[in-house]
Amino acid sequence: MYDIISIGSATRDVFFSADELKKFKMSEFPTGEAICLGYGSKIEMKKIVLTSGGGGTNAAVTFARQGLKTANIGVVGNDFNGGDIMRELESEGIDTRYFQKHDDDYTAYSVILVHPGGERTIMSYKGEGQHFDAAKIPFEELRSKWFFLDSLGGNYDVLEGLVNHAVKNNIKLATNPGGKELAHGLEKLKPLLKHFSIVIMNQEEAAGLSGIDYKNEQEIFKFMDEIIGGIFVMTRGPEGVVVSDGKDIYSAGVPDSPVVERTGAGDSFSSGFVVEYIRSGDISKAIQFATANASSVVTQYGSKAGILKEGDWGPWKLIDVEKTTI
Repeated sequence: MYDIISIGSATRDVFFSADELKKFKMSEFPTGEAICLGYGSKIEMKKIVLTSGGGGTNAAVTFARQGLKTANIGVVGNDFNGGDIMRELESEGIDTRYFQKHDDDYTAYSVILVHPGGERTIMSYKGEGQHFDAAKIPFEELRSKWFFLDSLGGNYDVLEGLVNHAVKNNIKLATNPGGKELAHGLEKLKPLLKHFSIVIMNQEEAAGLSGIDYKNEQEIFKFMDEIIGGIFVMTRGPEGVVVSDGKDIYSAGVPDSPVVERTGAGDSFSSGFVVEYIRSGDISKAIQFATANASSVVTQYGSKAGILKEGDWGPWKLIDVEKTTI
């Protein structure tokens, strides 16, 4: 019996940083800004870091370092990068026996350009991550107290199968769904979301799924409270996080902390929230630990190096959490 099984994406991440990476305001990009390099030029990178990434593996490392008996399920290619990801997870004490391995594509791969200010641009090749196969999941062997579902490559059969297995076997569910899962739309997701104890989205995702204006937080929470069986966590980037359990609203900002690069901040927050909620059942404490975990991760290159270990809170102060009754 596992405490938690993390299911989701697994990637090989390669980070490059250089002073020559410039940031410009450019309205034609969705963020309004762009990282630029000289066209036709050869740029010397001052730093390179190779590590594993992907929301499924990042969350699994948080769970394992916090003392939970953890398994991880994802998809990798039958290649060097896939094997390296397996070895890294196993070194963290994570059970990888249920990983799917294919040889018709490469393990998912991301090249991450890190601006000196800490922001980054990710060039992502999804590879085998798109090929999750529900038929290859040994559901009858998956005995766990919790499932944490991250990006599943948009495979609805996998999502539905995991939810049905969890409901049948009294396994609690938490999710930070990927964009391809949310793209299935409200009609297909609504019957599944009612079974989740914790659902985590950013504000843009919540607005897109609900069809409610991005700025109308009160209506978004009212809508989500009606369709989600448990807690709804809405992250708001530099403005922090707001959480609803259907009775009370909990809100917190973002502390001042040094930033080397931001990859994995969302994963470390989501998994930090889940692990502390499992441990204490206290939403305020879950927000505080999630914030500390994310604050630690952004101080180092890669999405795992800064993940906190059990009993090691680090230098991070408890963030103030405001609670109001709905």
